Amino acid sequence: MMECLECGEKIIGRSDKKFCNDACRNAYNNKQNKDSNNLMRNINNKLRKNYRILTEVNIEGKTKVARAKLVGLGFDFEFFTNLRVYKNGSEYKFIYDYGYKLLDDDFMLIVKNKS
Repeated sequence: MMECLECGEKIIGRSDKKFCNDACRNAYNNKQNKDSNNLMRNINNKLRKNYRILTEVNIEGKTKVARAKLVGLGFDFEFFTNLRVYKNGSEYKFIYDYGYKLLDDDFMLIVKNKS
């Protein structure tokens, strides 16, 4: 007879069960999947905040906004998920599916990637 991986109780039922109930399964998986340290948690929080700000200011799918407005909302330009350089030389920093690039007049162009 198997024991629950979370609480150690004996498991009744199928031979391949690993947990005695949903609560133990959830607790075990939450422990396995939590951010491993404060650094990761802080970076993920900054990425989430940046993403939220971009979704709030980019209502049209493609928006031009003053860089100062993003800074005022708490946007942190050091945190993004990937960098794309297009054939025409345009460099966009992306946070998941939202990208932005600096324009000449201290404005930012924000786009939503459709793919």
